[in-house]
Amino acid sequence: MARHVKRGDQVMITSGNNKGKVGEILSIDVEGDRVVVGGVNVRKRNLKPTQQRPQGGIIEQEMPIHISNVSPVVDGKPSRVRFQIREDGSKVRVAVRGDKELHVLRGPRKG
Repeated sequence: MARHVKRGDQVMITSGNNKGKVGEILSIDVEGDRVVVGGVNVRKRNLKPTQQRPQGGIIEQEMPIHISNVSPVVDGKPSRVRFQIREDGSKVRVAVRGDKELHVLRGPRKG
């Protein structure tokens, strides 16, 4: 099933503690319907000392959020997404706000 966002998209968080923040999608977990957005939902993790890191330490890491809580950003505002099939058979993601083309999912059909 096609997703309304993909890796590398600029998205805005639409609900939760980070509502209104904008970031880039770093990864998508398809089975869990979760995305990791850069600079959003950052949590601190304590690491035990290991041979590679004898001091241990505290790191900040982006944690995943549900995919329904993000929307692509168009002209600085969040937008819903629809999918269109052109006359040549190619399939594209189109932002509802302003009818801007976001990404070509499938090239033109041969035949």
